Amino acid sequence: MTEPLGASPSGLIDGIKENAKLAVISGVILIVAGTFAVISPLVAGLSITILVGLSLVFGGVGQCFLALKAGAFGRALLTFLVGALMVVAGSFMMTQPVAGLASITLLLVAYLVAAGLGELIMSLHLRPADGWGWMLFNGIITLLLGMMLWRQFPLSGAWAIGVLFGIKMVFSGWALVFIGRGVKQAATSLEA
Repeated sequence: MTEPLGASPSGLIDGIKENAKLAVISGVILIVAGTFAVISPLVAGLSITILVGLSLVFGGVGQCFLALKAGAFGRALLTFLVGALMVVAGSFMMTQPVAGLASITLLLVAYLVAAGLGELIMSLHLRPADGWGWMLFNGIITLLLGMMLWRQFPLSGAWAIGVLFGIKMVFSGWALVFIGRGVKQAATSLEA
């Protein structure tokens, strides 16, 4: 019979070390996958588009089913219609992934421009506080990135999602590697 993770100090340390190794392995996988996404951004972007489409279809089917169970042509008509729209949009993204990728890129442009403007405004409201300049800098970079993607659209649709997602995966991977190594070192020093 095994004892619970926190039952003894050695069991706790072993559990931490085992999970630290898993964090490092997961981090390495993310680094490799992210690197492939950056190297082949169109393939990565199309794959992401298809996965988003699949998620929309499953979510939409579930929402339609829920609406029908609740009486769709009464109180839940709007729920049913939104679910049906999700199925249509998801099916479109899966059958027309290039157009879907362009749509996602335009949504990203809108998000970056809105977020950049919001951060610029917020930084000016924070102006006397320490660090307001970093918020201003972040807002400028975010706004410029959105404008850059817009100016290069539709060409940016071929690379933006894959490259940005790949960069995010690489950074997340390195974070997991360093966290896993740090936790393992801390657990080893506790053991000594």
